[in-house]
Amino acid sequence: MNDDLQKRIQAALANPQNLGELAGADAVGTVGNADCGEMLRLWVKFKEQNGKRVIDRATFQSFGCETAIAVASLATELIRGKTAEEALALKTEELAGELGPLPPMKIHCAQLVEGALRSALEPAAVAKPAPAPIAPTGAPTLLDSFSQPKQGVKLTFLDDPKN
Repeated sequence: MNDDLQKRIQAALANPQNLGELAGADAVGTVGNADCGEMLRLWVKFKEQNGKRVIDRATFQSFGCETAIAVASLATELIRGKTAEEALALKTEELAGELGPLPPMKIHCAQLVEGALRSALEPAAVAKPAPAPIAPTGAPTLLDSFSQPKQGVKLTFLDDPKN
């Protein structure tokens, strides 16, 4: 990975946007890649604007490399104000935003974010309410969510890009 990309990733990590669970989310998407151990969950909240249902806010939690966290942070900002259809039309490389083109060994990081976005914004997922937190004293951790899947959450495993 070149130094310029590494600096952009570090800048995104120094001030991550939209990190954490989003209470009252309208949709939740979860993806994981068992081969590399990365997992990402994305929460989406909609609002009505000019007669359209647009993304008001999106947040994420990630077990992944720095690049996946940086892409998720940038993508949650990028999709704000878009309809579900507009967000789903974004290409993998567009989700990386100001990071620019990712090297082949890091493309799977953007694909992880795209997978979580697709999982959250599928028509069936958008129609369902988000699952309630496990306990009122605190939200479940991402690890808890993966070890004990809850009804209404779809876990999608991505293909290994090396195969």
